[in-house]
Amino acid sequence: MEQDDDIAVLRARDFWAALVLMAVSAFFLWRTSLIPLFGGNRAGVSGASWYNSAAVVPLGIFGALFVLAVILLVIATRAGGAKTALTSVGIGWNSAEALRFSTIAVIITAYIAGLVPRVDFILSSGLLITALIYGYHTGAPRRMCIAAIAVLIPAAYAFVAHFPQSQWSAPHDDDWLTLAVWIGLSIIAWRGPRDAVARAIPIIALAAPVILVCAMAFGFRQNVPNRGGLIFSQIEYHYYVNIRPIWRN
Repeated sequence: MEQDDDIAVLRARDFWAALVLMAVSAFFLWRTSLIPLFGGNRAGVSGASWYNSAAVVPLGIFGALFVLAVILLVIATRAGGAKTALTSVGIGWNSAEALRFSTIAVIITAYIAGLVPRVDFILSSGLLITALIYGYHTGAPRRMCIAAIAVLIPAAYAFVAHFPQSQWSAPHDDDWLTLAVWIGLSIIAWRGPRDAVARAIPIIALAAPVILVCAMAFGFRQNVPNRGGLIFSQIEYHYYVNIRPIWRN
């Protein structure tokens, strides 16, 4: 009976989480809709190709997030989560869940506000992926705190040291700090239990942002955050100087 009550509470929280995700994704879809998709004029250049629009990637990301949120809402409702939520059974205080949501909020806020505009996209995203997998794979509170601190330190430094937009492409001191923290967190993750997920953290954390940023920059020809970042600037240089000429010959 107690297990059934716990499941009902979890489904109720899934219901509320789905509503929040739907609201967030709908807001960003609305903001993205303001970016020209067909025939827009960007920086004095008219482009009619939809795949050249800066709206393509965010539309895909937040569109997928909205669909996943709807699926979660349907599943939670069918499992009785809506009924439980609306009777306020699932709104109780739970310190473990409060820690989980608060640390995730710190990580996402630090990533969006501090890292993405100022730090190399591959470094910031690799650190984010490592922190999320390491911090929340086992659900250990200590890991959650370490993950949040690891993302917050370089984000806070980048935000304070390079606050004006004119300094977002300044010297790579914040990139080097993010790289150092990323390596340190990866070492901490490897010193823990060596399960399949722990072994895959470095591969996922490096491959995912590299593939994404290369697809954005060279496939869809999108503008990527901080093109002059420590790692992406080197990728872009070698692509245009050493790799692309081979295809043309």
